[in-house]
Amino acid sequence: MLALLSPAKSLDFDTPFDADLMTAARLTDQSEMLARKLKKLSAKKIAAMMDLSDSLAELNYQRFQTLDLSSDADGRKAAVLAFAGDVYQGLDASSLDTPELLAAQDRLRILSGLYGLLRPLDGIQPYRLEMGRSLTTSRGKTLYAFWGSRITKALEADVQETGAKWVVNLASQEYFKAVKPKELSVPVITPDFKEWRNGRLTSISFSAKRARGLMARFMLVNKVDQPEDLKTFEIEGYRFDPQNSSENKWIFAREDQRDLAA
Repeated sequence: MLALLSPAKSLDFDTPFDADLMTAARLTDQSEMLARKLKKLSAKKIAAMMDLSDSLAELNYQRFQTLDLSSDADGRKAAVLAFAGDVYQGLDASSLDTPELLAAQDRLRILSGLYGLLRPLDGIQPYRLEMGRSLTTSRGKTLYAFWGSRITKALEADVQETGAKWVVNLASQEYFKAVKPKELSVPVITPDFKEWRNGRLTSISFSAKRARGLMARFMLVNKVDQPEDLKTFEIEGYRFDPQNSSENKWIFAREDQRDLAA
């Protein structure tokens, strides 16, 4: 099984890591095209495009100006250790041992607006470029148009290389829209994490993000290869809910956490 994650806005490029494990991102010929476009944007245009404060816009302007996508560039860090948002707090990749990190190369992929499709140990530089943002290139007005089927083709190549029989979509809707499931040779399973609130299943964004990371870790640590084994995921109160699940969208539900905290 091959799991898909979204990247994160929060980054950690300060914590030390074993740089010898780092690999080179594979779609950098495409990323270079984006980089040339991004380097031409002013801080003001970046603020408008990404809905950022002036200080964050200036930070990302400087990041784009110094962006170096070569495989030996300084300042890179393995993607799975560089991203630090809710998903990656759940995944807690820094606590994985070296064999587990190496195994993750065959079991985990990260979608990216700039890099397209990343393996966990692919080196990245600090950046911010959400997939859903508008950016006009020769291919269209969005990053979805820019990437077209390229991400899907790269993912399909990984499916073939790793022998995966299923793709487990743990990415957000924004990022998974960059994938064309009908062009994959294997089915896609999409877990969804919800809480019971006032008698209804409700999505709680930050909790769902963390749960996606927890499930990715569960798959890695337990070497999950079969869909039925995925249903045994029971962490932080979540359980598979067959009654509210469909063939390819699986609901994992838990009780209202506000009641438990009271």
